[in-house]
Amino acid sequence: MPEANIQQLCQNASNKLKIIVQRIESFLNHYSLPQLIEGHDEEANTFYQGFLADLRHLLVFSEVSYEKLGIVLRRGTFDTNSAEKALYHVYHDCVNHFFYPKHESYSEDGRYAYTGQDSIRFRKKPVRPARDVVLDLTSIFEELRDELTYYESDYLTQIRMQRMNS
Repeated sequence: MPEANIQQLCQNASNKLKIIVQRIESFLNHYSLPQLIEGHDEEANTFYQGFLADLRHLLVFSEVSYEKLGIVLRRGTFDTNSAEKALYHVYHDCVNHFFYPKHESYSEDGRYAYTGQDSIRFRKKPVRPARDVVLDLTSIFEELRDELTYYESDYLTQIRMQRMNS
């Protein structure tokens, strides 16, 4: 892939990660576990504990990737290898973590993606703010996934081939 394209991908991913970080931080700064489970049962407590844990992990992954992309973009000379490695981590650490959260409080159902309906299905019906933050992030992560699909497997294949030829 040409260097200019990689640099543009880095810039786009960085801009999207900045928005993601801001939205997750805003949610986590305004809502706590007691607020989310208010008036609900023990099952809701378990659900929201996992939900908040997944959001915290996603926030950390997103912040780290945002910082790495920032370093790549600020260097005097653009380092394509570092950029591709950073984009790989955006895909594998951020995008994958969003669509496959550890606690499975929600999941993506691809059958709905083509119907104009939300493709995210929650394991338990969440309160409106929790639902909104995930659905708000979904479109951003879908764009990142589409833009960075190459880094799902081709990047690793390229690295392996380089090592074999060395």
